[in-house]
Amino acid sequence: MLLRRRASGVPPPHSRAVRVLMLVTTWGARAAWLATAVLGGAAIGDAVATRSWPVQDVATIGAWMAWAAGAVALAVPSVSTLTAARVIVPGAMVVAGAAAIGGADPGPLLNLVIPAIVAAVLTGAAETGRMWVQASAYGDEQRFPLRPPLGYLAACVATWLGWTSALVVAPLAWAAQAWVLAVATTAVTAFGARVLPRRWHQLSRRWIVAVPAGLVIHDPVVLGETFMLARHEIAAVALADLGPGVVAGAADLTGPTPGLAVEVQLRDVVTAMLAPTAAHPQGQAIPVRALLVSPSRPGALLVEACRRRLATR
Repeated sequence: MLLRRRASGVPPPHSRAVRVLMLVTTWGARAAWLATAVLGGAAIGDAVATRSWPVQDVATIGAWMAWAAGAVALAVPSVSTLTAARVIVPGAMVVAGAAAIGGADPGPLLNLVIPAIVAAVLTGAAETGRMWVQASAYGDEQRFPLRPPLGYLAACVATWLGWTSALVVAPLAWAAQAWVLAVATTAVTAFGARVLPRRWHQLSRRWIVAVPAGLVIHDPVVLGETFMLARHEIAAVALADLGPGVVAGAADLTGPTPGLAVEVQLRDVVTAMLAPTAAHPQGQAIPVRALLVSPSRPGALLVEACRRRLATR
């Protein structure tokens, strides 16, 4: 009866709750980011209180510029600002680490760390990601972000940590006339700014889309080109029985990444183009009769597939 109700076009009973949760994570991230500025500024002041005036000025101006950039990214939902928010907002924790090294008192430091962590967690939440990517959607389509491949995510986190640390240190080193450190961190910052944002942005551009004509997988990390599945080609859409990478005969397009996957079974064999690798610099075409993808919220994709009367089980 529940499946019949959803297939008839009536919104699923929990869709309003999902929308409320998306609003909670979005506005929660914004509120926490505001609290980071209002409550956390004292920690930065403590850390540079005994430093020279140039260092104090650079620290203050830099902190406000970073906060303003994060506020803009959180205020304007889009795929590009999702990447910006997820790069900038967690940087407050790097600033907190620098403030701790600089000798900030524990009380002000906690006032910086706690809202910074809350803002970072909510900015990285699946519901926030879906609202941001959906804001860039076209027409009658619902985008469902995909969980990041663990290897790619680990590389992004490591490079982000190194680059953000250099970005924080570089202007302070110039202001303190620590020339060797200033030159080294500036070089790291400049090189990273040239090559890293595009790689980080790939994670924000990964989603599976439900459209009137069927399903579309847009994943520049795993796929060499967008993979379109027409409605008549889809035989079934369901949770994978054993998790990603272990369903017999299914092409693993998850990255790979652990956790629940969604299996899409096809009525006939189609060709998917994988992204270029060292072994296959031009990409690799593979035959697909069934495939696995890993939405951040698999159940939401299944509900939407059912609502659109795609084959589900």
